[in-house]
Amino acid sequence: MTVGGGRVAEPGERKVVAEPGGGEVVVEVEGGGPFTIEARWADQRPSGRRELRLRVRYDGGEPAAATVRVSRSVAARDPWWLIPGLFYGANRPEACRRVFPRFEAGADRPAEMVSSRWGFRADRAATPAVMVWGEAGGAALLADEESPLGTTGLAFGHDAGTATVSLLFPYQEYPVTYYGSAAPLPPESATHVWRPGEEHVLAVATCPLPPDRHAYAPLLREDHALRRAGAPVVPWADVETAAGIAADGLHRWHYDPEPGVLLETVGFDREVSGTNGERVDRQAMHVGWLSGIPWAEALLEHGLRAGRPEHVAAAERVIDFVCAKLSPSGTFWGTWYRDTGWSQSWTHLKDGLHARTLGEATLFLVRALPLRHPAPGGRRSWVEAARSNLDVIARRQRPDGNLGSVHDAHTGEVLSWSGASGLIWVAALAEADDLDGDGRYLAAAERAGDHYASFVRDEFIHGAPEDVDLAPTSEDGYAAVIAYMALHRRTGEARWLDLARRAADWTLTFRYSYNVRFAPRTPLGAYGFATRGGDQASPSNQHLHAYGLVCTAELLELAAALGDGHYAERALETLACFRQLLPAADGDLNAYRGMITERYYQTACFQPKGMYLTLSHAWSAGALLLACEQALRAGIR
Repeated sequence: MTVGGGRVAEPGERKVVAEPGGGEVVVEVEGGGPFTIEARWADQRPSGRRELRLRVRYDGGEPAAATVRVSRSVAARDPWWLIPGLFYGANRPEACRRVFPRFEAGADRPAEMVSSRWGFRADRAATPAVMVWGEAGGAALLADEESPLGTTGLAFGHDAGTATVSLLFPYQEYPVTYYGSAAPLPPESATHVWRPGEEHVLAVATCPLPPDRHAYAPLLREDHALRRAGAPVVPWADVETAAGIAADGLHRWHYDPEPGVLLETVGFDREVSGTNGERVDRQAMHVGWLSGIPWAEALLEHGLRAGRPEHVAAAERVIDFVCAKLSPSGTFWGTWYRDTGWSQSWTHLKDGLHARTLGEATLFLVRALPLRHPAPGGRRSWVEAARSNLDVIARRQRPDGNLGSVHDAHTGEVLSWSGASGLIWVAALAEADDLDGDGRYLAAAERAGDHYASFVRDEFIHGAPEDVDLAPTSEDGYAAVIAYMALHRRTGEARWLDLARRAADWTLTFRYSYNVRFAPRTPLGAYGFATRGGDQASPSNQHLHAYGLVCTAELLELAAALGDGHYAERALETLACFRQLLPAADGDLNAYRGMITERYYQTACFQPKGMYLTLSHAWSAGALLLACEQALRAGIR
C-alpha cells in the first residue's frame, strides 16, 4: 500500500522508497529487527529538493541496538563527492604531505586514511549534507545535525561503478576516525537501543543533481534560508565596539615595539610557562597570513579613523620593520623569529617562501600606501618594497599565467608550481594601479586570473595556507574572491565577476548554516556560542575560524555588483558570529580584553567538542578589526 507517495514496508525488509518524478531512496535498518517504516514525501521546492519523513517503529520483543541508513545511488566510474566543509572530490591530492581522509576507488588502507568508503559525524560538516556526481548527474541527501536517535551521520561509498551517499541515524565514523593528526583513531559508532514498540520520525531531504558540480550552490542557498530562522546569532558587541576591542587586543598583547612586530600568539593565562620557563607566547611573526602587514594595515586604518595615534604608530612600525629587510631574491621574507631573525616560510622546501603569505603581505602593503604615503618623513621604503615584490613575482610568471607556489629566498627560483597558493597575487597586482604606469602588473594579474580560473571551475581550490600543503581550504576561497573582485574592479569585465561569484559560492560551502548543539557545561555551550556564520578551516583542520572576515568588503561588493543580497547577508552573519566570545574586559572568558581565539571546536577534532583554544592569535584580532573597519566604511554599524 502507499502512504503519501511512500510505501509501508513489511518488517525486516530492505525498503525502497520511490521518489515522485523518478529516483529511489533506500532505507535499511542495520542491527536488530524487525522494523516497520512508513514514508511520506512533501512537495518539491524550487531547488528540486523534497522532504521525506520516515516513521520508524521497532516491532521486536527485546531491546536491540540498530542504525537506520538512508541512501541514494548513481552510476559513477570516477565519482565527485561533496560534504560541505569536509570532503571535496578525492579530498586529499596524492602529492599532499598533510594526512587526512582521502577517497580512492577500490582502496582500503585505513592506516593511511585512504578508502573507497567514509562515514562521519554530521557536526564535522558546515551543512549536514552529502552529495555525489557521476557521469550523467548526481544526488544529494540532507538532514539536521541531530535526530531523535542522536547525532546524524554522513557517509558515502563506491563499489563496482556505483556511488552511494547515505545518512545514518545515529552516526558511524569509518573506516577510521580523524582527530586532526596523521595517526587515525579507531572507527566509532554511536548507539541507539530500541525498546519494543518504540517509534520515531526521521526527517531527511533529497534531490537529484544535474551533471554540473556547481549545482550545489542553489541547493545550499535554499537550505541556508530554511535553517536561518532556527539558528539565531546574537553578537556581544556592535561593530564600532568590536573594532575597539580587537584593536586594543592587537596593540596591547601582540605588538612588541622592539623590534616592531605583531607576535603571532599569546596565552590567555599570563602565569603559564613552557618547559623552558618562558611564556607560551610565540616569539615569531609571519609577514602575512598569521601576522604581519595585513593586520598592521587594519590597525593603521582603525587608528586613523578612531583617532588613536598609538595604534597608528604601532602599525607603521610593524610595516617599516617588514619592509626594511627583503630577502636576497627581492621579495619579503616569510617569518621572523626573535632568536634567529628573518627566515623561510613553513615549508619542507629549504629556503622556501610561500606565495600566498608573500602575496597577502604585498596586497595589504599596497592598500596601506594611500593611507600614509606621502606622509611627514615619507614612507619611501613601503613603495620600494611593494615595487620589488611586484616586479620579481611578475618576472617569474610562467607563460601559462602560473605565479608559482613556493619561491627560493636566495635565488628566486620557483621551487613549486603546484596548487593555487599564488592566487592572492592576482589581487596584489591588480590593486597596484598607482604603481602600474605601463600596465604590466595588470597584464600579469589577468594572465594569472585566467590560469587559476580552472581551479574555481573545477570546484577544487587548494594550497593557500602554509601548514596544510595542497589541501583544499576555506582560505583558498577567500583568496579567490579577493582576487577576482580585484580584477573586476580594475577592468569592469563580466568574466571576472562571474568567477568571483563561483568562488564565493565555493567559499560558502565552508560556512556553517546552522547552530551546532553543545553540551551545556562545555565552554561553548555555557556561553551559548552560535556557529552559524563560522567557517570550517579545512577538511584537514576541522575547527571553526574567523579568517573569512578577510573578504568582508569583497562579498559586500559582489552583492552590490550582482544585485544579489545573499552574499552580503553571508558576509554579515560571519561578522555577527565573531562578535561573540569577545572579551571586553580583563577576566572575560578567562582572558584579557581583546584576546581573541583562533579555534572554536565545533566537532571532535584536536580537542573535545565545545572547547575553544586559549591562545590569542594576531590574525584573529586583525581579521575582526579589518572586517569591522570595512563594515563601518560601508555604513554598517
